[in-house]
Amino acid sequence: MGKNIIAPSLLAADFADLKSAIALCDESQAGWLHLDIMDGVFVPNISFGMPVIKAIKKETKMFLDTHLMIIDPDRYTKTFAELGVNLLTVHYEACSHLHRSIQLIKENGMQAGVAINPHTSVSLLEPVLSEIDLVCLMSVNPGFGGQKFINNTFDKVVQLRSMIQDRNLSVRIEIDGGVTDKNILDLKEHGADVFVAGSHVFKAENPVQTIKKLNYIVNE
Repeated sequence: MGKNIIAPSLLAADFADLKSAIALCDESQAGWLHLDIMDGVFVPNISFGMPVIKAIKKETKMFLDTHLMIIDPDRYTKTFAELGVNLLTVHYEACSHLHRSIQLIKENGMQAGVAINPHTSVSLLEPVLSEIDLVCLMSVNPGFGGQKFINNTFDKVVQLRSMIQDRNLSVRIEIDGGVTDKNILDLKEHGADVFVAGSHVFKAENPVQTIKKLNYIVNE
């Protein structure tokens, strides 16, 4: 499985200067770059789409962890693969045929993730757990950065980690929303191993140092 991963979310970066934000992540101890794609339908916000991902890919060799908060994601799976996305995460709540969506991601050569909203039960993932590489637990309601962490996330991490271990799988657990240096160790100790940090990184005085600190907390 390898070490725990810090994945800065570009949603919290300065969109007028994404190039600098990417360069900063490149030189930091971040393992992945987290891209939030929103359609204004599944969530009440619109972020960025294909042309921006194409531009990001030109600027970095980092692992692109791409989180689709959109309805009917299957329409774009092939395009995301062509853009060089490494891991594509779709929402349980947005897929009427989740198994088919996962298969499509795999057939296009990407790792597959499934995200669930704060009030969706992890037990619903049981039928697909052996098919996926990652579960993204939303620890805020999806749509906007900078929200307060929802505490029942801890219970969900424990339940999910137990489901994964019982089946002897190597599925990663990603936490997305409200991750800071105050709760990241607790999340790791409950069983999470990928940590999406947006505002905490990009609103910090020194983002590179902040990433270094988060990385140190979960890996030392």
